[in-house]
Amino acid sequence: MTTTLITGANKGLGKETARRLIAMGHTVYLGSRDEQRGREAADELGARFVQLDVTDDASVAAAIATIESEGGLDVLVNNAGIAKRTADGRGEALDGPSALEVYDTNAVGVIRVTEAALPLLRRSHNPVVVNVSSALGSFWATHEPSRPASHYPAIVYGSSKAAVSMLTVQYSKAVPEVKFNAVEPGITATELGGGDPGSHPGRPAAESAEVVAAWANIGVDGPTGTFQEDAGVLGW
Repeated sequence: MTTTLITGANKGLGKETARRLIAMGHTVYLGSRDEQRGREAADELGARFVQLDVTDDASVAAAIATIESEGGLDVLVNNAGIAKRTADGRGEALDGPSALEVYDTNAVGVIRVTEAALPLLRRSHNPVVVNVSSALGSFWATHEPSRPASHYPAIVYGSSKAAVSMLTVQYSKAVPEVKFNAVEPGITATELGGGDPGSHPGRPAAESAEVVAAWANIGVDGPTGTFQEDAGVLGW
C-alpha cells in the first residue's frame, strides 16, 4: 500500500488529486489548513485528515509526526499554493506583504514540508515528491508565443512557481534517493487568488488532477528532476 500526503487538499486540484490517488489504491492523508473543511473533504473521499498549514513549522511537524506514528510515508504532493489579488480584484497584489505571503506558501512551504517529510520518505522503497508548479514559472513557456503563459503577466505568482521548479531540480540533485518532479497541471478552474469557486478560468480540477496523480504514482524506475505536463516534458 502506498501512503501519500497532499498539501492544500481540502478543495480544488488537491482534493481531486486525492480522489484520483485513492481510486488508484493509495492511502491518502488530506492536508488542510482549515480543520472543518479538511475533515469534511476527507470524510467525503475516504481519506485521512491531517491539519497542515505549510507556513507554520509547528503545524508541519505535528502533521508529519502523526503520519509517522500511523505507519510512514511514500509520496508527498506539494500542492498548496496561493495567489494574491488587489482589493478590487482587477490585478495581482504587488505590495511587499502580499509577495511575502505568496512566497512563504508557494516556495518556502515546499521546503518546510519536504524537509520534515524526508526522514519518512527515505524509509520508503519508492519515495516520490511531486511539486505542483506552473507554466507561468517556466522561462521557456513565458517566452513561447504559442503558450498562454507568454501572454499572462504574473509577477509574484509566476516567479514563486519558478522557485518551485528550481527547488525540484536542486532537491533531485541533493537527495538522489528520492524522486522529485515538478508538474504543470494545466489552466484549472479553481479558487486561486481568493475568488469564488470556479472563478479562475480553465478546465475542471478533476481533469488537471490526472497528470498530478500520474506522477505521484510513478514506479521505482521513474525519472527525477523533470518538469512535466499532459503532453510530456515541459521546458524549464
